[in-house]
Amino acid sequence: RDFHISVVHGRIAAGTVVFRVTNRGPDEHEFIVVRTDGSLPMRVDGITLDEDALEKSIVGSIEPTPAGKTNVLRLQLKPGRYALVCNMFGHYMGGMHAALVVR
Repeated sequence: RDFHISVVHGRIAAGTVVFRVTNRGPDEHEFIVVRTDGSLPMRVDGITLDEDALEKSIVGSIEPTPAGKTNVLRLQLKPGRYALVCNMFGHYMGGMHAALVVR
């Protein structure tokens, strides 16, 4: 929903993972999967993540999607920690992020 990413399972097995992402908010949202050690670098604006610095850690994404639309993203995830984020201006700081642990 708007300014929130809901995760059905916060811990999953490594391998093929299918994300079914439905935008239930009134605004467009994107969906980015980032492999992380727990900290994510911010841009100098202090509001959005520095995607240039994260380039090697981004394992998949869905471009901005209008309200009411559903997209599917299929990825091969290795064990580790991941962040699921929307990095549109102000959205990450507004709470659009969730943690995912892959075992």
